[in-house]
Amino acid sequence: MQPPEGRRRFEEIYAACHDPVLAYLMRRTDHGEDAADVLAETFLVAWRRLDEIPSGEAARPWLYGVARRALANHHRGARRRSALSERLRAELRPHDRTAEPHLADDAVADAFRGLSDDDRELLSLVGWEGLDAGQIAVVLGCSRNAVRIRLHRARRRFARALEARQTRPAHPRGARVGEKEHA
Repeated sequence: MQPPEGRRRFEEIYAACHDPVLAYLMRRTDHGEDAADVLAETFLVAWRRLDEIPSGEAARPWLYGVARRALANHHRGARRRSALSERLRAELRPHDRTAEPHLADDAVADAFRGLSDDDRELLSLVGWEGLDAGQIAVVLGCSRNAVRIRLHRARRRFARALEARQTRPAHPRGARVGEKEHA
C-alpha cells in the first residue's frame, strides 16, 4: 500500500499521462479493448514501481517504455493463443462429428433433446464426461446427495421420454391422423 503522498503522485502521473499513453497504445493495437488492457497493465506496473518513475516530463517516456514492454507481452500472448487454436483445430478435425454415427433422427437423441437444460447437463456430466456423483457435486456446487436425487429424477424423465418416442405409432405414408390403416 502506497502512503498518501505516493497515491497523490500516482494520481498526478495518471492524470498527466493517461491520454498520451492510451493514444500510443491505440496506434499499436487493432482493438480498443487490447489497448485498454495494456494501458491497465502499464499503470499497474507504474503503481508497483512508483519510486522508479522519473519526475516531471520524464515520466511519460518512462511509461511509454513500460507500455512498449507490456504491448510486446500482449502480442506474444496473442500469438501463443492463435497457435494453440490452430493446433487444436488441426487435432480436432479428425474427430469431426459428421464421421460419427448420425443420431439426429434417433429416438434416443430426440428424447435427450426434449429434456430440460439441467437434466441434459446432468446426464452429460455422467455419460460424456464420466464424472461420479462427488465430482458432479463440485461442478454444480451442491451436495453429493442432491446430485444422486437429481440424477435419479433425470434418468427417470429420460426413460419416460424415450419410451414415449419409441411407442409412438408411426403413421403410414399418406394416411391422415385419425384414419385407420386398411389391410
